[in-house]
Amino acid sequence: MSYPVQERRGEGWLLFSAVVMITGGIMRVLDALWAFDKDDEISEPLQVLVWDDNLAAYGWLWLIVGVLLIVAGFGVLSGSEWARWFGIVMASIAAVSSFLWIYEFPIWALVGSLIGFLVVYGLATYGGRASDVLT
Repeated sequence: MSYPVQERRGEGWLLFSAVVMITGGIMRVLDALWAFDKDDEISEPLQVLVWDDNLAAYGWLWLIVGVLLIVAGFGVLSGSEWARWFGIVMASIAAVSSFLWIYEFPIWALVGSLIGFLVVYGLATYGGRASDVLT
């Protein structure tokens, strides 16, 4: 005898959001390590985009955002309500921070922002309390 299983609507969106936040967080941490390593070797066109020719400042920003994205992603995987709201904030910050590179890499900046906004959509639409999203 099989029992009916209630599935949460949008479970795929929540998984997508969590995986993108974790992956994006790991990439931001790797970017931070690159920024710390290449701080003194900034090319002339890139210096226009960097705060006072200080790539380490971007490195600290990316490191903090990356770690917080990873925490938010694992929180969303655990199904926590606070992680949903924290994930919305962090994905919004990640989407907006992608625009920092729009002058150097316009297509990738737009793609990064679009992915961030898709994460926000997934969390905002399908990440509510379990009683609200059961079908």
